[in-house]
Amino acid sequence: MTQLHKFLFDGLPVRGMLVQLTDVWQEVLKRRAANVETGAYPEPVRHLLGEMTAAAVLMQANIKFNGALVMQIFGDGPLKLAVVEVQPDLSFRATAKVVGDIGDASSLPEMVNQNNEGRCAITLDPKDKLPGQQPYQGVVPLFGDQREKLMQFNQVLEHYMLQSEQLDTTLVLAADDKTAAGLLIQRLPVMGEGNLSARSTAADEDEIGRNEDYNRIAILAASLKREELLTLDADTILRRLFWEEPVVRFEPQTPRFACSCNRERVSQMIRSLGVAEAESILAERGDIEVGCDFCGQQYRYDPVDAAQIFTSTEQQVPGPSSLH
Repeated sequence: MTQLHKFLFDGLPVRGMLVQLTDVWQEVLKRRAANVETGAYPEPVRHLLGEMTAAAVLMQANIKFNGALVMQIFGDGPLKLAVVEVQPDLSFRATAKVVGDIGDASSLPEMVNQNNEGRCAITLDPKDKLPGQQPYQGVVPLFGDQREKLMQFNQVLEHYMLQSEQLDTTLVLAADDKTAAGLLIQRLPVMGEGNLSARSTAADEDEIGRNEDYNRIAILAASLKREELLTLDADTILRRLFWEEPVVRFEPQTPRFACSCNRERVSQMIRSLGVAEAESILAERGDIEVGCDFCGQQYRYDPVDAAQIFTSTEQQVPGPSSLH
């Protein structure tokens, strides 16, 4: 069952979330496999994209942002780009672009970061932008401080969270063809933290205690095995990991697959190509066909449809058009 579970550790500065995407993740993969032009993703790409999807859902639920969270990885390997977009209601879509043969490449460095050129970008795009407001974007490399090429994707995101939010975070991610899942544990900020001049010995001791609480719970979370995360239900996972901890759980949420593509947006894209380019495509193919990379929806425009795109805009340059 597709669900996201939020929980706190009562009296401790630690929170957590567990997400398991099942039927909705399978729908993403089925839509891709049904695309006659692209076909199914190679297995390593499916699993990495699943980890990204689980992580993006966790991060959106964690920050409660009124806008889209867009997670991207891009680099110099055969997997050129992977993108996950999650809306505030936890509806999401995901896609990847593979160029060339994945072959035996199965790790993040092999697929995306062969020459340490890979990056992970997190973009927060507000729903109701103020005049002149731009989306916020944070970018981190796909290697560690020592340019460690074997860095795992969960480590990349832990590094991002520490940089952007200054909060210690532990992520456990896993995906196969049936489930994309993730567990997030995060140390909560405490009022007055970071004010060195106001610290006392007692405050320092309290901070040590808070760190010990987080470290203990983080170690328990990190002990979760991939197979357990993918196959056990949420109740069993939380009970096995934290049976000695004071866990307070909240009502689960239900992420879902949803794509925001529509014919109007595709028409705007064709309009941006210009009349000459549209005419060229029509002359070569007879119609213009555009497929959505996220959901596989196909949009077709015959010469009459294409002509309407340009005659309906006030930006059309006066003069005859052969689009008819």
